Amino acid sequence: MILLSMNDGVTDTADRVAGSDGSHSEAVESIPPQEKGGVVKFGWIKGVLVRCMLNIWGVMLFIRLSWVFGQAGIGLGIVVIVLSVVVTTITGLSMSAICTNGVVRGGGAYYLISRSLGPEFGGSIGLIFAFANAVAVAMYVVGFAETVVDLLKENSAIMVDEVNDVRIIGCITVVMLLGISVAGMEWEAKAQLILLVILLVAIVNVFVGTFIPATEDKKSKGFFNYQMSIFTENFTPDFRDGETFFSVFAIFFPAATGILAGANISGDLKDAQAAIPKGTLLAILITGVTYLAVALCVSSTVVRDATGNPNDTITPGTICNGSVSCELGYDFSSCATEDCRFGLMNDFQVMTMVSGFGPLITAGTFSATLSSALASLVSAPKVFQALCKDNIYKALHFFAKGHGKNNEPIRGYILTFIIAVAFILIAQLNVIAPIISNFFLASYALINFSCFHASYAKSPGWRPAYRFYNMWLSLFGAVLCCAVMFVINWWAALITYVLEIFLYVYVTVKKPDVNWGSSTQAVTFVNAVNNTLTLSGVGDHVKNFRPQCLVLTGAPKSRPALLDIAHSFTKNYGLCITSQVFVGPRPETMIEMNASMERNQMWLQKKKRKAFYAAVTCNSFREGAESLLQASGIGRLKPNTLVLGFKRDWQSAEVEDVQSYVGVLHDAFDFEYGAVMLRIDEGLDVSHIVQAQEDMERMASEQLALESEENGGKGMFKKSRKHSKQVLTRVSVHVPQSAEDAKVTQRLQEASAQFQKKQGKGTIDVWWLFDDGGLTLLIPYILTTRKKWKDCKMRIFIAGEPGRIEQDKADWKAFKDLIKPFRLHEGSENGSTQRKDSSWKITDSELEMFEEKTSLQVRLNELLQQNSKTANLIIVSMPIARKGSVSDHLYMAWLDALTKNLPPTLLIRGNHKSVLTFYS
Repeated sequence: MILLSMNDGVTDTADRVAGSDGSHSEAVESIPPQEKGGVVKFGWIKGVLVRCMLNIWGVMLFIRLSWVFGQAGIGLGIVVIVLSVVVTTITGLSMSAICTNGVVRGGGAYYLISRSLGPEFGGSIGLIFAFANAVAVAMYVVGFAETVVDLLKENSAIMVDEVNDVRIIGCITVVMLLGISVAGMEWEAKAQLILLVILLVAIVNVFVGTFIPATEDKKSKGFFNYQMSIFTENFTPDFRDGETFFSVFAIFFPAATGILAGANISGDLKDAQAAIPKGTLLAILITGVTYLAVALCVSSTVVRDATGNPNDTITPGTICNGSVSCELGYDFSSCATEDCRFGLMNDFQVMTMVSGFGPLITAGTFSATLSSALASLVSAPKVFQALCKDNIYKALHFFAKGHGKNNEPIRGYILTFIIAVAFILIAQLNVIAPIISNFFLASYALINFSCFHASYAKSPGWRPAYRFYNMWLSLFGAVLCCAVMFVINWWAALITYVLEIFLYVYVTVKKPDVNWGSSTQAVTFVNAVNNTLTLSGVGDHVKNFRPQCLVLTGAPKSRPALLDIAHSFTKNYGLCITSQVFVGPRPETMIEMNASMERNQMWLQKKKRKAFYAAVTCNSFREGAESLLQASGIGRLKPNTLVLGFKRDWQSAEVEDVQSYVGVLHDAFDFEYGAVMLRIDEGLDVSHIVQAQEDMERMASEQLALESEENGGKGMFKKSRKHSKQVLTRVSVHVPQSAEDAKVTQRLQEASAQFQKKQGKGTIDVWWLFDDGGLTLLIPYILTTRKKWKDCKMRIFIAGEPGRIEQDKADWKAFKDLIKPFRLHEGSENGSTQRKDSSWKITDSELEMFEEKTSLQVRLNELLQQNSKTANLIIVSMPIARKGSVSDHLYMAWLDALTKNLPPTLLIRGNHKSVLTFYS
């Protein structure tokens, strides 16, 4: 092994990618982005652990946990918490594996999913996840507002009514939180630490309060300290008001959504790869234990129903109705017929009553709700900004702009604020919570699936530093999340997935210009290799024959008509490879060829041509074509048909060029290829037009850049369109072109694009002159199945016997004039010398030997002129020149005579292997 110092190279690479915002190909994922000075970065405790704990210890801990255990009982309540912890733990393990596989930049869950599964999944879940965080702000703020309204109610200070007071207080609160968030991450982090201290004191206060002997007032409200009888009575479920296990779980589950709070600010962490796994998993453990401990303490000390009336006592020894409260000296039987305000089932402020010092719980509730709301208010814009920066949804790019040293998403904050206010107006926590549960479960499902998918793909790029994960456990987590979604609320889950599928399809259709090396690409590659190997083990069958084309176009954009016609009968049917031969010395042509590979493949994708680009460099065109014929494709995905254009300049071209062109056809038949040749009277090569257009665009952009520099860059964006038109006009004036040349150019452009348009009603005329295995019939049939050709009817002409074709003297004279420059008159005085020097010329004996075949081409052209002059496309069986018997120029003369002055014509010849079957 040889080790080379790469310091300089890496620095150079880092410099080159530093300006990227991640919206395009991130080839160097291992190089962290360079940061500007003064940027605030957090460690794993302050950035992840504290943030996750504060978000998990949210609104549910103090104002809904007692209600959950009252409805579900201690037994099923534990299941609710454990199930939530299982889901979050598996997701945490999957997230840890993903985020330790490479640099984690801003965007949290969106970044993890998009870089793992690709922009289609990432883009769809990114919007949903950002929206869920925005709605979570509303949920936590409503929880805070409920607590404030309860205090107002106790002091008879309700402003309007309970519901409207929640709305008013909620809106005021979210404005204050927005101010803290906009002030920057540093202020937000300081606020979080203060809130954490208050929250920890409040939790300890709950545990302390359960050991303080209950007062008469607390007993009347259902608190009796630790009683085994209370634990036993509360162990079984008692679902009321239409609640079920899963509806209760749906209301509680948002408490578990805080596990992504640290990952959501991944761009603001010093070392996200180390911080996210450590902080997230430790936060899940601490908060899971806390929830269980608090829930068990409260449900072992408080009964389900209580009146709050100290006079509802009974004399000891009185016959009771079997309830624990009756045994403890209180008669709360009226709660069976009347609404009671206290107890686990009725009082959302049970924690305040149980605690040692009530105001501390109120402060803890404020701390829990506000910290969670603040975390979500920061998370949603950060995730949304990362999504918008990637420009997957171009209409949302407005929200990508950041401000300040931390690149704060001010526009995203405002959008989140608007969404939060809209949901605050609902003013019902139990309505908002299930909405969030669905969105977060969908996000968790995709995080787990991302980990499974990346592991399953077995890509060499999947090398997570975090080893404590299992691909099958991740898959189980994904399935569990999906199942829980549907069990909680099947129609809400269905809406979530329909929305996700819609966004997925949208991104798939738009095809954003990004390449993140996703596991989807890796699996596609693995499947392609496996399917190709499987296919190679299956024998050929005539029913499954597909035309798979090697198209000699040169650069694809130089002969678009040739590529279009080939694409028409291979799209969704078979393979299409557009190929180019670079002729010349290897050192020079290699540079040109390598530069063209990605450019031409991108052009094919841009033009939506399902074709591959292949190129070779050789000393001659024929050698290069021979290499392509032998080496193109892999396994059964190998071309079987050569497609090329008619050599229109064969009369003026160099002799070697004509011999090379005809030789390629001979090579194709030798390698058992079929052959398809396209002739259009106007010609196929538009490379000079394309080059002129590119030169004009380049000159225009240079001129614009020059003008913008002269103007100091002011108003450049505003004036660019106007200036570009002026520059293009000035450039076009300097292109030397006569009126006649302009008309020729116009006709050539129209002819080159004719197969890109929908063909009107007309015919595809097939002149089937030889049995070549059926390729001459199969290709026109495939064309008629295409949308562009579906209005064309196929007409088949069968040739008569050669003895019935009469020679036309005028046409025969015209043919002789055509080949006159290439004739060798053997009877002349210097005939033997000419034959020695010009062995490629057409001899008298050769012309006499193939006189009947020559006459056939001339006569066929007459028939084509008479019967197919108005056809949209003519397909004719290609005549074959026996190698060594027919000179190359005579053969070209046959092709020319056969196809001259006709609509677009395809000459087709199969390799005499049957491609048609009569049995299906």
